[in-house]
Amino acid sequence: MKTRTLTAVVAATTAVTLLAACSGGTKASGSGGGGGGSKTLTLASVDQGSVEDVVKAFEKANPGVKVRYTTSGADQYQQQIRTQLSSGTAPDVMSVWPGNGNPGATYVLAKPGYLRDLSDQPWAAKMPAAIKSVAQYRGKTYNAIFGQNGIGAVYNQQAMEQAGLTPPDTWTKLLAFCRAAQAKGTPAFALGIQDNWVTQLVLYGLVATTVYAPDPEFDKKMQSGQSTLATSPWTTALDKYVTMQKTGCFQKNPLGTNYEASQQLAAGGKTLGIVQGNWVIALLKQKNPKATFTLEPLPATDDPAQTLIPAAAGAGYGVNAKAKNPELALKFVNFVMSPQGMNLFVKKQGGLPSLPDTGFQVDPSLTELSRFIRSNRTVPFMDQRWPNPKVQQTMLSGLQEIFSGQSTPEKLLKEMDTDYKAGS
Repeated sequence: MKTRTLTAVVAATTAVTLLAACSGGTKASGSGGGGGGSKTLTLASVDQGSVEDVVKAFEKANPGVKVRYTTSGADQYQQQIRTQLSSGTAPDVMSVWPGNGNPGATYVLAKPGYLRDLSDQPWAAKMPAAIKSVAQYRGKTYNAIFGQNGIGAVYNQQAMEQAGLTPPDTWTKLLAFCRAAQAKGTPAFALGIQDNWVTQLVLYGLVATTVYAPDPEFDKKMQSGQSTLATSPWTTALDKYVTMQKTGCFQKNPLGTNYEASQQLAAGGKTLGIVQGNWVIALLKQKNPKATFTLEPLPATDDPAQTLIPAAAGAGYGVNAKAKNPELALKFVNFVMSPQGMNLFVKKQGGLPSLPDTGFQVDPSLTELSRFIRSNRTVPFMDQRWPNPKVQQTMLSGLQEIFSGQSTPEKLLKEMDTDYKAGS
């Protein structure tokens, strides 16, 4: 959903993705001057905590090459990348989200010509149809999407054992779980919605089941004008989100808690878990290497057989159409899409590879996510199918306003409908 869309997304991320990574700074791997040298690549990424190892492996595979890179959170990144592209100061390679859901998404950046066409690269034809559809604009591939992500409840197993609780598989059990956790002095879930991209993740988890389980064709109905968000089960999902807040499912003051702080709560057992994309697992392990984390579906009804998980292509990498070092940029994205680069990335992130036959061994923390994907019990991150980024931006700010008492679910969905009807 990190970020975050999702969408990060996909969270991540990005996202949030659905988007998603915590803020960072400029990194220079090795020495060498600014971007543009024949042996120097510039890179901007939201994959903090995982891109570092990929860069090291790329440099090792290409002696003499130096990568100068920056990492930043999804919100900051999305604000900056369009400005950099329009001013000619963007790096050679940059994080790009699938679809059309945020300012850093494939359609949004490919339409004005900011991205190089990657259709001629060896991995492009191998991408699964569902991933290819959100990596392309007008039939051409612009995004090297290396991983698949899912959104769910990520539990700290040691904290759960200490509390004597188990993951709930129905909506009624979820609320009871939240009450029991609160009674034990350890809130169920950390929620860091000071970073606005995080607001969507719980909602996406609920929408997957409440909206798409009874109506898999909902997106087509939206696109044809046969349905609206305000007259659909999106209202049910939003009401359930508010109910979780009122029931005490989250720690105090989510609006005053950022993404980084929410990770600290979940990693340290101050909460029993966190509703996030699978990308958060690697970050939690960094903060608490001795802990065990697992991702489970977030239930939204009292029938476990109906539960779906939001799962879709995560953020990938695009090549600047005006890259100062285009050959090295292509070499980097091809390394990312190779079995070595892809497996290194998704293992570090706690994700799943986008291409088949990479020899990847699924981490036990993602057993349920992998099972749901294999069983076709997933839906794409909602924003990836929306006609413009404004719908998501309205949703993110509106959810913060709901938590602060300045808006209502009804008002927010009507505003999102207005943006949706505006088209692309």
